[in-house]
Amino acid sequence: MRHRKKFNHLGRKKAHRKALLTNLSVALITNKRIFTTLAKAKALRPFIEPLITRAKDNTQHNRRVVFSYLQNKEATTELFEVVAPKVADRPGGYTRVIKTGFRKGDGAETAMIELVDFNEIMLSTKGDSAGKKRTRRRGKKKTGSTVPPVATQSSAKSEEEE
Repeated sequence: MRHRKKFNHLGRKKAHRKALLTNLSVALITNKRIFTTLAKAKALRPFIEPLITRAKDNTQHNRRVVFSYLQNKEATTELFEVVAPKVADRPGGYTRVIKTGFRKGDGAETAMIELVDFNEIMLSTKGDSAGKKRTRRRGKKKTGSTVPPVATQSSAKSEEEE
């Protein structure tokens, strides 16, 4: 039974799972986008988002806490100096998981997880659509109709006979 088990154990013991999530986090911070299985991507999100939130406040204590999770000096520096200033105004939701299909060898469902503010394609399309005005299907109703009424067929025939 899996009563009260909140997170995916990923078929690993605690130490192995922690090492896996640490390595995925370091790869995500340094590369800004990684391809992995859907289960690992979903497990990575609650692991890394609190670290990014801590990185927004650049203090010695927060640096030490983040380093205790990442165990990588370069990734910690990258997180505090590059990633944190870019997401400073965002209240949460720093990552995006997109399904990419199924792996050929074992059929595992794969996904791409990326940092939201580092995808230039999404940012450029979002900026373009914000400036454009949306069109409606139906036009506005006119209050004063200036179009003359259309003649019916019976009245058109009577005019031809005369």
